[in-house]
Amino acid sequence: MTSAQRLQAYERRSAGILTAAAVVFLAVYAWPILDPGLNSGLVRACSITNIVIWFGFGLDYLLRLGLAPGKAQFVRSHLLDLAVLVLPLLRPLRAVRVVTALARLNRMSVSVRGRTTTYVVGAVLLLGFVSALAVLDAERLSAGSNIKSFADAAWWAATTITTVGYGDQFPTTAQGRFVGVGLMIGGIALAGTITAALASWFVEQINTAEQAESDTRDEQLTTLITEVQTLRTELANRLPPRG
Repeated sequence: MTSAQRLQAYERRSAGILTAAAVVFLAVYAWPILDPGLNSGLVRACSITNIVIWFGFGLDYLLRLGLAPGKAQFVRSHLLDLAVLVLPLLRPLRAVRVVTALARLNRMSVSVRGRTTTYVVGAVLLLGFVSALAVLDAERLSAGSNIKSFADAAWWAATTITTVGYGDQFPTTAQGRFVGVGLMIGGIALAGTITAALASWFVEQINTAEQAESDTRDEQLTTLITEVQTLRTELANRLPPRG
């Protein structure tokens, strides 16, 4: 078995475990943020679980790097994974691995557009939720901040990811603004994909309707020609012969 085959086999076997770890991470990351009054013991347990998951993803990265046939190419093609491990600010992005859980839904859709839309919509919702948590964590205790609750953070995430940007909620801390930049970059790409998919679907529906209408007209025209030919034949048979 080649190195590439071993890497693929490992990734297939570990995908479910990593997705489950991402779900757990999302839960232990969100709980203390959504419940500021959580007792210190549970907060500590969430922090320890967070660290354990971070080590788990770090070990996964090193194992994949060791199995990869081209180490430099692997690093270049997995820069986000490396950044998430190295930069504490990006660690909430570990939860985006939950999108891989949509593979089951993906199998239920027969069209490429359906599969793409499933993944993209899931990614948009997850990115918005994680960004709302991250910005609330950064802004809640900051003096002069206007994002004090999850409702504020969710509204900010929704207006940012859709590029509406009302400006009534916005981050004031450096960490919150970094979260905002990441959401803007990811949100524009994902929201644009959804818009393109919807536009493509509408165009396809219009083309299908026009094609059906054209087929109906052709069928009606063919029927009319056939009836005219039948009438001409009957009329010719009823006329007396000349001479």
